[in-house]
Amino acid sequence: MNKERIILETRSVNKYFREPVLFHVLKDISFSIRGGEFVSIMGNSGCGKSTLLYILSTVDRDYEGELFLDGARVTGQTDDELARLRNEHIGFVFQFHYLLPEFSVLDNVMLPAQKLGKKTDAQIRKDAMEKLDLLDMADQAHKKAYRISGGQKQRVAIARALINEPTIIMGDEPTGNLDSKNSDRVFDIFKKLSHEQGLSLLVVTHDHDFAARTDRIIEMEDGRIIDHGH
Repeated sequence: MNKERIILETRSVNKYFREPVLFHVLKDISFSIRGGEFVSIMGNSGCGKSTLLYILSTVDRDYEGELFLDGARVTGQTDDELARLRNEHIGFVFQFHYLLPEFSVLDNVMLPAQKLGKKTDAQIRKDAMEKLDLLDMADQAHKKAYRISGGQKQRVAIARALINEPTIIMGDEPTGNLDSKNSDRVFDIFKKLSHEQGLSLLVVTHDHDFAARTDRIIEMEDGRIIDHGH
């Protein structure tokens, strides 16, 4: 992937909460992320990190300013268009893995690709096994998701995020529930994805050690970016 290619960009994004009183939660947010860049967002609770992530992930459309994803203007698109963009371009990894406990590990990874409906089930199964293999989880493929450990669940969640070959992975506290050994493991996986596969990563985190090892840290305070970390 071209390192100069801008994968994600915001231009003067402002966000207001209107209830119970008018509150200006995001103030003039402008930044961009390039191909293969691994970026973390830090800031105190309530600084607007998660609100920003909802907008970047196209889930929240109630904002002023513009959002671009891989060169295409996202702002103003219809719900159907946004759902398609989300499914094709963005992989999500949350603090909670959101795996379906009664489904096998393999079935959990296959689900987003089945939803997108672009490939045959046999192809999706093959792709899912490749992703699990990449994360050293292929040997657990046929176990029910509730039977594997917390660290393993998070690795399965990453495999699931990768199944549709996204342009960018967005993480919201992806190591928030993990011990340091498993946090390190997730970090190493992300680093490998950005360096070897050219994936862009944007991760909201409270973990200073994690953030310090990313390519750059965007720091937020009171709804503003105070440091772009260049």
